[in-house]
Amino acid sequence: MGDMEGNKSSQAYPMKGGDGASSYTNNSSYQKSLAEVVMSLIDDAVAEKLDVQSFVDEHPFRIADLGCSIGPNTFTAVKNIINSVQLKYQTLRTTSTPEFQVFFNDHASNDFNTLFKTLHSYKRYYAAGVPGSFYDRLFPRSSLHVVYSSFALHWLSKVPDEVMDKGSPAWNKGRVHYGGAEKEVVMAYRQQYERDMCGFLNARAEEVVCGGLVVVLVPGRPNGVTHSKCIGNVLFEVLGCCLSDMAKEGKINEQKVDYLNIPVYYASPQELEDIVNENGYFTIDRMEGLPRIVEPETKHAARRLALGIRVGVEAVFKGHLEDETIDELFESYSKKLEQVPSVYSSGGASIMFAVFRRNDNKE
Repeated sequence: MGDMEGNKSSQAYPMKGGDGASSYTNNSSYQKSLAEVVMSLIDDAVAEKLDVQSFVDEHPFRIADLGCSIGPNTFTAVKNIINSVQLKYQTLRTTSTPEFQVFFNDHASNDFNTLFKTLHSYKRYYAAGVPGSFYDRLFPRSSLHVVYSSFALHWLSKVPDEVMDKGSPAWNKGRVHYGGAEKEVVMAYRQQYERDMCGFLNARAEEVVCGGLVVVLVPGRPNGVTHSKCIGNVLFEVLGCCLSDMAKEGKINEQKVDYLNIPVYYASPQELEDIVNENGYFTIDRMEGLPRIVEPETKHAARRLALGIRVGVEAVFKGHLEDETIDELFESYSKKLEQVPSVYSSGGASIMFAVFRRNDNKE
């Protein structure tokens, strides 16, 4: 189980802050669209699976958004969850609707200032920010009723040690990711993902009340699709090629490329299911892939996609490259994507929606 010490080796790569043209706030419409798709699924989960009878007399009702980032998406999700819970209490007709307390969590380096500046004054809950890695304990024991996490759990707590070790068979020389890499590299990423998910589940098992829910929305790949065919991995491979080209041109030191790895893993539903079942603290009430939202292939599609990738991974590059070099890299990336539009409109992508319910038979 998790403890109060936390994972001191955890790395933090927050989404790009502020509210400018290149911020996550203004480049997360895809995430927003999918969050809206799952609104009815969350309604169903709360109505059918949230065991409020187990804690009906507990006040307040506490909700946490883990990996909330910035921008309006987290507020929309919280509002929808509260609406669902209120409806659930109203159907019981035995108690009044409780007050709500909402915790917005992300790494300490997240732009919480922008987040809370855009928090509506007429909200129906008490809000608080909680900095820290969600792969560790964040809250007191049995204090949360619903946990929500969207587009966050594909981020690893850190780059696997093996891919940074020259003496390891998993040394990921010349690449920024594992898609298309040697099997040892892929395995190192997978094992890091398994360790992180176990940490996530163990921590939530301490924090979530029995009968409470953990709802996740996470990018992955369909069962049976190889890592090299997963769209997210392909996009990172294209980005890595642009970086290698700049190294060959002498614009970047090749050693910097060798030590630059993106800590993202795209799991399959089966992988996630196996980890949850083996962990044993939660029952999987629902797990399904969401319909894919594909943007029309307009002349601006590649640039928008490149910018969307940039706001997510720029923090990874910041520790290795100068700002001007990063600008040139993503300009090259945008042009490369224009040449291969099919890369980001074909199959090999999956957004998983899953609901885990805290068991009452395992402490």
